[in-house]
Amino acid sequence: MLGHLLPYADTAFNHRQASTLLEEVSRLPAGVLTNEFARELIELGQVVLDGQGLYLWFLGD
Repeated sequence: MLGHLLPYADTAFNHRQASTLLEEVSRLPAGVLTNEFARELIELGQVVLDGQGLYLWFLGD
């Protein structure tokens, strides 16, 4: 799922995509994400899964 992010475009993940993204984070090799970014990504993804937000948005440049 992280491969779908474009640095110059906005990307939004819906509920189903956010759950797939969270599963992917735990399988990534060490060093791909910093621990801080991984924790925040999991926290924000959980907000979507809990129904407090509809999408997980990544804003491009």
